[in-house]
Amino acid sequence: MKKIYAYLTLAITTALATGLSSCSETKEEDNEFDNWQSRNETYFDAKYNSAKQLADAGNTDWKVLRSYSLNSEVAKHTYDHVVVEVKNEGKGSGCPFFTDSVKVHYSGRLIPTTSYPKGLLFDQSWTGDYNLSTMNPSTFAVSGVVNGFATALQSMHIGDRWTVTIPQQLGYASSSKSSIPAYSTLIFDITLVGYCRAASPAQAPAANGAKAVSKAEWIYE
Repeated sequence: MKKIYAYLTLAITTALATGLSSCSETKEEDNEFDNWQSRNETYFDAKYNSAKQLADAGNTDWKVLRSYSLNSEVAKHTYDHVVVEVKNEGKGSGCPFFTDSVKVHYSGRLIPTTSYPKGLLFDQSWTGDYNLSTMNPSTFAVSGVVNGFATALQSMHIGDRWTVTIPQQLGYASSSKSSIPAYSTLIFDITLVGYCRAASPAQAPAANGAKAVSKAEWIYE
């Protein structure tokens, strides 16, 4: 009888421990994205305020860029901008236009959480380590990406590598996309490799210091 009692006690204790562990894990998973909208807005505002202070003080490693689709009279909020940390400064002339296509290396993450201290990686154009000699860039239209990504691209020079923090208003806003919850701040690591300029008259002046071309061609310098 003592043996049976001991066995039952052990079984019940094990079951309780397992159950508590499972509940704890489930609770942690459920809490991963609690108050997601307010956490993301707080994160972006802090990033914006810090970057703005540094940029205003003359630190060229940080930029705050107004959305390309808004003029200065309308863009009065933090979320009307993207925040840029310059990781490498390129030497290319000119910047892509909204009507151009680009070749870029990129990765996208969410804001840091308990399970993902670097932010959940939801997309990346390369595998393994970041190595320009082995990576193949992705190609897409500037007009085909979210507002914040397009804003950054139109201010980048070839060779630039930027970390771009995009508020949810210039990202997917209230929509969810695959592993991206609604109201997510997006953090992109972007390297501009080249861009394709649509054909333009040879005599036309080049905007933004960009090269004028007589036919569509890829520009890498």
